[in-house]
Amino acid sequence: MSTILNYRYINARLASSGQPLADEIQSIADAGYEAVINLAMPYSPNVLEDEGFRVISLGLDYYHIPVPWEEPTLAHLQRFCALMQMLEGRKVWVHCALNHRVSAFLFQYHRLVLGMPEADAKAVMLPEWEPDEVWQAFLQIDSNLTRLAPGAIPVGSYGDE
Repeated sequence: MSTILNYRYINARLASSGQPLADEIQSIADAGYEAVINLAMPYSPNVLEDEGFRVISLGLDYYHIPVPWEEPTLAHLQRFCALMQMLEGRKVWVHCALNHRVSAFLFQYHRLVLGMPEADAKAVMLPEWEPDEVWQAFLQIDSNLTRLAPGAIPVGSYGDE
């Protein structure tokens, strides 16, 4: 697993990374992961064009929430949080192109849904990533929101993008 681009072990049921290579998808399945969430755009660097097929053919569930690098939205975050809630208790692998989008989304999920203190939630992020202005703003989502408590985001209720 450590050879996968920007791999991060978060806990026994959650890991994140940049784009896995074709043979690394097999490693993810062999490690007992049950679902893969991809936040990269279809044109992201090193995209694995048949990733969904590969993941599903190994018996894992596959979810793709394409998040534009230049414009992550609250709707993307809501969709991600709803999906994470739906997958609660399952072993999940989350990736994007470099583990930057994922770092931000997992930070927000841990902070806004699981209620983790900000300093603890930052531990899930890729330590060497320095977010630009767009992602710094995304990491600040909360100041005008009610906490996204567990169950507060109904599946399928994402608003307009």
